[in-house]
Amino acid sequence: MAPKIFIDGEHGTTGLQIRTRMAGRRDVELLSIPEAERRNAAIREDMLNSADIAILCLPDDASKEAVQMVSANNNVRVIDTSTAYRVNPSWAYGFAEMDNEQADKIKSARFVANPGCYPTGAIGLIRPLRAAGLLPDGYPITVNAVSGYTGGGKQMIAQIEDQSRDDAISSPHFLYGLPLTHKHVPEMKIHGLLDRAPIFSPSVGKFAQGMIVQVPLYLEDLAPGCALESIHAALSAHYVGQDIVRVAPLDESRKLARVDAIELAGKDTMKLFVFGTPGGAQVNLVALLDNLGKGASGAAVQNMDLMLAS
Repeated sequence: MAPKIFIDGEHGTTGLQIRTRMAGRRDVELLSIPEAERRNAAIREDMLNSADIAILCLPDDASKEAVQMVSANNNVRVIDTSTAYRVNPSWAYGFAEMDNEQADKIKSARFVANPGCYPTGAIGLIRPLRAAGLLPDGYPITVNAVSGYTGGGKQMIAQIEDQSRDDAISSPHFLYGLPLTHKHVPEMKIHGLLDRAPIFSPSVGKFAQGMIVQVPLYLEDLAPGCALESIHAALSAHYVGQDIVRVAPLDESRKLARVDAIELAGKDTMKLFVFGTPGGAQVNLVALLDNLGKGASGAAVQNMDLMLAS
């Protein structure tokens, strides 16, 4: 019998993308609530408790409510795509490539917290350097990023795509999170193995899907003798053998005149770059991904597949 999967919030942006990725699969059975009944609490609770894996695509409070609904049912495993449990030590963090043991932790976990899109890029760049001892305690990390507007959910999509709205957004690019208290900062700090919070400056571009995350570094403030080549070597060693996260060779990076945020739109992979001048004093670490791919729905399906393989 095929495992039963219920996407709670299947009609939202992340949920719809998960359904698209699972269309045509015969190895799982998708449980579904008709859109007209999506607010029927009794049907929802029954679906949650009938599933082998429930994927929650909900705001934080609704996700917490859903977890309570299945808390006594040990047969139900959960993947939560909200921010509610990403720094909870009782939940496995759903970034399989984060270290050598993470995929196995996800496989055996009952509760998995899907990473945020921005943190996936930031942690993917920072954690290997911390683990390798190249990024010292106290380094003042900054994370600058731009996301496709689908990361803002249905409201932002409507604000950008429907210019007749009173609250329409016409800007081609805008910053937000200006008080520097974005909800992704604790996630970046904890899973990036940082001892101080990074300064995070997120922004949105007028493109639907895609993302660039940048972490610039001064080499003289890193471990003694650290150079562009050693940074690249550490990232390459960390992700060796991975097929979802790829580190671009230095020769490839040197030939680039630009990096396009939409290059990986529609894909569930992530590509990392190390930019700078050989012998120079600075490097710019760059992660390229789809905010709804490896940054959300693609990661949820990847985590589901790992859990089904256990």
